Amino acid sequence: MLAALLAMSAIAIVLGAVLGYSAIKFRVDGNPLADKIDAVLPQTQCGQCGYPGCRPYADAIANGEADINLCPPGGEEGIQKLAELLGVEPKPFGSDAQPKPKSVAFIDENTCIGCTLCIQACPVDAISGAAKQMHTIIAAECTGCELCLPPCPVDCISMLPLEENVANWKWKYPVYALRPSK
Repeated sequence: MLAALLAMSAIAIVLGAVLGYSAIKFRVDGNPLADKIDAVLPQTQCGQCGYPGCRPYADAIANGEADINLCPPGGEEGIQKLAELLGVEPKPFGSDAQPKPKSVAFIDENTCIGCTLCIQACPVDAISGAAKQMHTIIAAECTGCELCLPPCPVDCISMLPLEENVANWKWKYPVYALRPSK
């Protein structure tokens, strides 16, 4: 009887060790589809899609809770990439979301009071400045999310559309609009 009890205990310990090792070795962190969707999104963290950032929106798409056409900063190009990734037909923008031209924030230096509220609101640290000093936008870092506009008490921030040139020009018609309908 004691030998059987020891044998069963040894088997339980070995199987427990194998299961513990397998749980560590083959662990999956998060949803791999959501990671791929998140990589396609523009990472502006602007909330214009109705979600608090790009990762929650990617999770919602991966779970089937959100559509692929809610991201204005991603534009038609973002919808096309998401459609290709997910193997679905591209759709025009959702009812509330409308594509916006790429833009960059601009701070009027004569009006800025240096309150730092815009710096705190910027999700990508594209605003440089110190308390009670004039602030400036680092244009290469600005995603055009518009999150710096509401907290500014003196309305010294405006959004300026990027001028169209060879480096940022996009075809005006979405690819799916040119396909013959079935």
